Amino acid sequence: MPHATTREPGELVGPRFALFSDVLLLGLLTTVAALPVLTAPAAMSTACAALDRRVRHDETITVPGYVRALRARLRTGDLLAGVAVVAGGALLLFNALLAGAGLPGAAVFRPALLAAGALLAVVLLRACARPESATSWREAARTAAYETVRTPRGSAVLLLAVATAAVCAWAYPPLVVLVPGPLALAARAVEHSAVGTATPERPRTTTEHHR
Repeated sequence: MPHATTREPGELVGPRFALFSDVLLLGLLTTVAALPVLTAPAAMSTACAALDRRVRHDETITVPGYVRALRARLRTGDLLAGVAVVAGGALLLFNALLAGAGLPGAAVFRPALLAAGALLAVVLLRACARPESATSWREAARTAAYETVRTPRGSAVLLLAVATAAVCAWAYPPLVVLVPGPLALAARAVEHSAVGTATPERPRTTTEHHR
């Protein structure tokens, strides 16, 4: 069913602005759901899935719908993924503090640490956008790491999205509560593009078919 591209009589906003408002609402919902910290991966994964349904099936994003989807998928594995994210973030922060203390080699260590943090952020976003994240974070992370290397253009787009979100949040801190929405949209767009550019299976020859 094709999506409408014009405003219906009596509508205050058009379809494109409706999607934009849904993305902002989703950002706010994801921020609230991620407040316990350990639920952050599940919250972002739910946001990506909600956006996928929004674009594919024109399913409007609502507060009750997001809460139901999050509660339906929240499991022990999601909390363990949250623990892994917190541990990774704490490790990066600890090393950043060491580099800031003026230790020898800090001039080389800081760029390497920044690159590692950016790479981890991209892999995490791609993992959240993977459908496997609803059942296995290990499989989602493995596939996301592979796709990060296989499609560097998509990874660069996500990296740019993360950098833009960071700059916006730094320039205007209240925007931080809306940041997850655009990031989820970027992750889903990159994931969709990666699926569309996947190498098709090589057709078997007649000889191979009869083996």
